[in-house]
Amino acid sequence: MSQADHSTDVLVSPDWVADRLDEFQSDDPDYRLVEVDVDTAAYDEAHLPGAVGFNWKTQLRDQTRRDLRDPDELAALLGAHGIENDTTVVLYGDNANWFAAYAYWQLQYQGHDDVRLLDGGREYWLEHEYPTTDEVPEYTAVEYDVGGPRETIRAYREDVELGLERGCSFVDVRSPEEYTGEVVAPPDMTETARRGGHIPGAKNISWADVTDDEGLFKSREELEGLYAEAGITGEESTITYCRIGERASVAWFALHELLGYEDTMNYDGSWTEWGNLVNAPIATGEQAE
Repeated sequence: MSQADHSTDVLVSPDWVADRLDEFQSDDPDYRLVEVDVDTAAYDEAHLPGAVGFNWKTQLRDQTRRDLRDPDELAALLGAHGIENDTTVVLYGDNANWFAAYAYWQLQYQGHDDVRLLDGGREYWLEHEYPTTDEVPEYTAVEYDVGGPRETIRAYREDVELGLERGCSFVDVRSPEEYTGEVVAPPDMTETARRGGHIPGAKNISWADVTDDEGLFKSREELEGLYAEAGITGEESTITYCRIGERASVAWFALHELLGYEDTMNYDGSWTEWGNLVNAPIATGEQAE
């Protein structure tokens, strides 16, 4: 698939990265590879040459506030790994880039312009036998200044409430069982809600529907058709959500970055917040045709 199929160049192919591995392994801050997952166990075993590993749970999130990492702490993390404000940062991870897509959205929110996602993520790279290593690189620390926040891409519960009043489109990317309220979270997930169901009027379009069997993002035409079937064409305000915001980031990336639907926000409070709110409107059962 040609990257020209999409509206921007924020999605890079494995070949694009492989051709630039020398640059990604250089101490020069022009390029950095970052593997992002809920922990670094997979990274410790094998990762792309030159890549640093970020633990999404402990390094990109504040577990006490259940919020994004403090901007100053994020700046310190990035600077410690040789990432400057104009560094080309390429992110990747497991589960077709669940947590990498969240980190992409987070960096965009905090004002980093040149951030990209590796198409197919970690699994595609390994399956197609691109080079890996277990060596952990060390880069010269640099200064990083957070330029955000860019609030136009982040939805808060107040935005959801206002969106319900104004007829905003909602994309629920969770499983059908979560959407209908049969279950409140995937098995073994500890962070969850007291009530099951979905935001009234939300369309259930799985995060996995935007990628193919190998985890590669579908073409622009396929993505446009997928969302158009649910009445989402880019002319309306759209909010994506899931349980904690990571799966929804994949859909936000497809809508906002690949299709260029600018009025698209990610609700990172997601169902863990909404399903625990007192008197918040909730619907259950199948979605209407």
